[in-house]
Amino acid sequence: MIGTDAVLFVFALMFLALWFRHRLRAILAGCGVVVAYGVSEVVKLVVQEDRPCRTRPSLAECPEVGDWSFPSNHSVIAGSSAMAIWFLHRTYGWIAAVCALLAASSRVIVGVHYVHDVLAGLTLGALVSWGIAVLLDRWQRSRTPDDAPTVVMPRLR
Repeated sequence: MIGTDAVLFVFALMFLALWFRHRLRAILAGCGVVVAYGVSEVVKLVVQEDRPCRTRPSLAECPEVGDWSFPSNHSVIAGSSAMAIWFLHRTYGWIAAVCALLAASSRVIVGVHYVHDVLAGLTLGALVSWGIAVLLDRWQRSRTPDDAPTVVMPRLR
């Protein structure tokens, strides 16, 4: 669906904007999205739940047979992107969270996913991205020595 894909494009623009300020952290946060997507593909192979559009009409074209419903990949990407953006920039994070909810909701509204597909996708994506962000934060702290001297410059009058 064009609307859901547009939201994913908004996330890409946010990552690009944050790249100018955070460089490596923004790239690694984006890697969390890729890892979350990979985890969701493995879960899909294990669960193999058919889509609701197979048994009832939908507003969007039903994906091919074998493209499983649980969890929603769009929701995984949305949830992981929102969490990664949240760790980089709180204001963008709020915008990304609203976009993630809209993207996930649209998948149910058009009839290609069940509610539990998108809730699981948002949760899975957010948890994986959060884990990557925590590891990134620990790695960054380990590279910055705590005993570094603090330099205080005297105030000029």
